[in-house]
Parts: sequence; C-alpha cells; structure tokens
Amino acid sequence: MSLSILNNIPSLAAQNNLQTNNANLQRTLFRLSSGSRINSGADDAAGLAIADGLHANITALNQSAQNANDGVGQLQTADGALAQVTSLLNRAVTLATESSTGTVGSSQRTALNAEFTSIKAEIDRIGGNTTFNGTSVFSATTTSIFLSDGGSSSAIATTTGALSSASVNGQNLNHDLTTATNAALALTDINSAVANVAALRGTIGASINRLQSASTVISNQVQNLSAAEDNIRGANISQEVANLSKFNILSQTGISALAQANSAQQGVLRLLQ
Repeated sequence: MSLSILNNIPSLAAQNNLQTNNANLQRTLFRLSSGSRINSGADDAAGLAIADGLHANITALNQSAQNANDGVGQLQTADGALAQVTSLLNRAVTLATESSTGTVGSSQRTALNAEFTSIKAEIDRIGGNTTFNGTSVFSATTTSIFLSDGGSSSAIATTTGALSSASVNGQNLNHDLTTATNAALALTDINSAVANVAALRGTIGASINRLQSASTVISNQVQNLSAAEDNIRGANISQEVANLSKFNILSQTGISALAQANSAQQGVLRLLQ
C-alpha cells in the first residue's frame, strides 16, 4: 500500500464515526434525562404528530371531566337546598293542618299564618340566593355541560327551574292560614308542592348520576389514551441505559482510534531521515 500525506483517510473515517457516536450518545442522554423517546421532530416525526394529537385529546378530556364534576357540584347544591325546602314545606303542612281545624281560634291562626309567611319568605330567599360559582342555582335557563375529547364534542343539559313561593316547581303557595277554609286550600297546594319538589329532586338526582357516569367514562378514556401516548413518547429506560454504555465505549474507542490515525502518517517522516 502506498504512503500518502495528501489526505488521512483513516483519520477522516475515525472522525465521522466519532461524530456519529457522539450524536447517538447525546440523543441517549436527552432521552434518559427527559424520560421521553421523542425530544424533537427529528427523533420521530410521525410519532411526534400522533403523540401530540393524543396529548391534546387527553387535555380536552381532563377538562371535560372537570366540567362534569362542576355540574355535579352545582346540582348537589340545588339538591341540598331543595332538601331544606322540603323540611320547610313539611312544617307548612303541619301549620295548615292545624289551622284547618275548628278548635283553633283567630289569634292562633294569626300566629300560624305568621310562621307560614316566614316559611314562604325563606323559600324565596333560598330560590334567589343559592348560588354556585357566582351563578344562581335555581334558574329557568338550561345549563349545558360541555364535554369534548378534542375531536368531537357533546353536551349534557341540566335544569333546576326557578324557585320561589309563587312557583315551587310550578306550584303557587300564595295562600294564608287566617281561616279554616283558606288553610284547607293552602294544605292542598302545599302537599302538591311537596310532591313537586320530590319529583324535581329525582330529576336532579338522575342528572347527577348521568354526569358522574360521564366523568367515569372520561377518566377511563384518559387512562387508555395516556397509556397509548406513553407507548409512543416514553423512552425505554433499560434500552437507553444499555445504549449509554455502548456509546460511551464507542466514543472512547473512537477518540483512541482517531489519535492512532493521526499519528500513523508520522511514519512518513522516517523515510525522509
């Protein structure tokens, strides 16, 4: 083989291999430090696109689960308020029943009516002042709970209706207990109001169950999509540790080989002595 000093081919080959090994070593260190197999588009362009799409879906699903839980919180607030309304109405039943009997005098009916008036005022206060996140809970406007997976969307509509003594789920309590006749009429409407509140609480309970079910399904989707994203994006730590050892050794041997290649041509000087 002829000797040449124009180009040091072994040195160039050693440099190229050392550069490749150092790039692989750097990539391995990135993966180990981040825990991610894909740290740039150059690592896996298609995988990055899929993983980012899955991550966007997961983000939307997580917020949808929060939306559903917020809806549950709002409905539970309404249900708790209606439970107190039921207690008030049960007391009103007692007052109206007592006022309807002939053994009660006018002064007693006046006292009974005063308490009944207070009950109606408290129902008005509950209907007007019960709020969730600054919004009135009892409203004729339908609340739409928005759910999305990033690609498609849907909504669950919930409603509680307005609440006041003039409209307890549609029943008017605009009565007084000042006479036995009025008390008997009031008792009929109060009993209807009790039944209406029970029906409304049942509807609210069904909506709570639906939202909780939706939240459970969404949580399951998040789990599965997170596993899929991890399979694409996550680094195989055991493999990367093996690669780290491999490329460290190759880098060290490459430096030694480069040093040997650079010194090999010095033998030409001996021919000139």
